[in-house]
Amino acid sequence: MYEQGMVRMQAEGAKEASVTLGLLCADVKNKILLAMAEGLMAEERAILAANATDMENGRQGGLKDSFLDRLLLTHERLAQMAEGIRQVADLEDPVGKVLSGRTLSNGLTITKVTVPLGLIGIIYEARPNVTADAIALCVKSGNAVILKGGREALHSNKAVSDALIAAGRKAGLPEGAVQFINIPEREAVTELIHLDGLVDVVIPRGGAGLIRTVVSGASVPVIETGSGVCHTYVDKKADVAMAVSIALNAKVNRPSTCNSMETLLVHKEIADAFMPAMVKAYQKAHVTMIGDDRALAYEKGMIPATDEDWATEYNDLRLSIRIVDSMEEAVAHIRRYGTGHSEAIVTDDYETARRFQQVVDAACVYVNASTRFTDGFQFGFGAEIGISTQKLHARGPMALPELTTTKYLICGNGQIRS
Repeated sequence: MYEQGMVRMQAEGAKEASVTLGLLCADVKNKILLAMAEGLMAEERAILAANATDMENGRQGGLKDSFLDRLLLTHERLAQMAEGIRQVADLEDPVGKVLSGRTLSNGLTITKVTVPLGLIGIIYEARPNVTADAIALCVKSGNAVILKGGREALHSNKAVSDALIAAGRKAGLPEGAVQFINIPEREAVTELIHLDGLVDVVIPRGGAGLIRTVVSGASVPVIETGSGVCHTYVDKKADVAMAVSIALNAKVNRPSTCNSMETLLVHKEIADAFMPAMVKAYQKAHVTMIGDDRALAYEKGMIPATDEDWATEYNDLRLSIRIVDSMEEAVAHIRRYGTGHSEAIVTDDYETARRFQQVVDAACVYVNASTRFTDGFQFGFGAEIGISTQKLHARGPMALPELTTTKYLICGNGQIRS
């Protein structure tokens, strides 16, 4: 049962540990991470048993299949999580990098260096792999972390975090540097996002509802990560076969992720050539299609779209389709309904592609490629803490550099200001 002050106690311990963790050298942090990767696999049986409990509870609770897929852990997924931790260990240490330096006319030297943020709060929903990714990235960047996962994955997240913390401590992880909030009640989130002076930044990772709750209610700084109402626009000069392949991948490769496409925009001049092949591909993949009046003409079973559909992140095999008169209309639709995450155009026209990338305001704007590539690993950054859809401090896949801030080191020999 939740008691006020429980989360504060954990945060106080993590804040104290953050000082020691922030001073660890790269070799020690890497040793901790490698031990964590081994510890994760050593506890495979306990972790999978805990996950089985969450999966059964989810099925009994009526969770949809795409949500259960996000929740599921297997030997292969655990191995991928362990490999992800090892890859973070192999990355360059982001702490202590000299970004700039100069000497003033009065003899003062000023050096700008990277330092950890301090204590990071991570609030996330049903993907247990986030637990491992967040811990690895925070340890590597010298940040203490306090984790609050969703109720649906409580047993899985606790088992994963317990395994990583135990293994990390044996390798030198400071006591209290990684904290998991083993409390299902929402009041724990409310307490966490109001710990001014303890938590340096909170990062929500999940659906639009969670993100809105944190952003609107927090008194500590928040880095907003993406709900993803992502679009693919098929231009009148697109290669039809390429467009079908990209739009199919963007929707069905893993529909439960934030970088999957939710709305397909099709230029009216290519619709007759493109839509029949696209509809056939979606039918084969069991995608439920929802369209505007012109899109409905290409499939009798298509569901009429509402304004709510255009703004919905389905995270499922559901898709909104709209036929547009021009690229400008497509861009206007994206501006109205997009979330600033990932947008794509398929076209053989260089000027149209260039213009689309200039005028679309999103963290990632693609030409002739699937939005599914918006991912820290795919970008070569290693694991990510989330996809930032805001513009201050970080935007796009957030990896190690985005988990640091800067400090100015000033040295003199007796200078005083007149």
